[in-house]
Amino acid sequence: MPIAQPTVSLVEARTIIAATLAKAAELGLKPLAVAVLDSAGHLKAFERQDGTSHMRLEIAMGKAHGAVALGSGSRALFKRAQEQAYFVNAVNTLARGLLVPVPGGVLIRDADGAIVGAVGVSGDTSDQDEAAAMAGIAATGLVADPG
Repeated sequence: MPIAQPTVSLVEARTIIAATLAKAAELGLKPLAVAVLDSAGHLKAFERQDGTSHMRLEIAMGKAHGAVALGSGSRALFKRAQEQAYFVNAVNTLARGLLVPVPGGVLIRDADGAIVGAVGVSGDTSDQDEAAAMAGIAATGLVADPG
């Protein structure tokens, strides 16, 4: 019988989204899209604030997908893209263009350090997106890992 992989729960995903949007309001950020993926890279929960552009879902998911797929936050993927552009382009081709290697995709880890999912945020600057995501994860008691 297969062993279940630890993953973020729906309650945790909803808490992350609410806390991410609360942090965005506190910081005065532009309207955001927030995607929470489980440890297998499947969409667990998503919200898009009024006023975001129509591609924000795909961008938020791409940030989170890259984090889960490669096991490091999208900030680390951004750095790697600068240093190893051919590698990141090749991986993105293999991923059918699903990776968005810029900050704003943050791994979610449990207390034991296992990856249980990722959050992707898009709408403001990449650094602000990442800060909001980290606050959202912290609200659950899980560990934010931006890479």
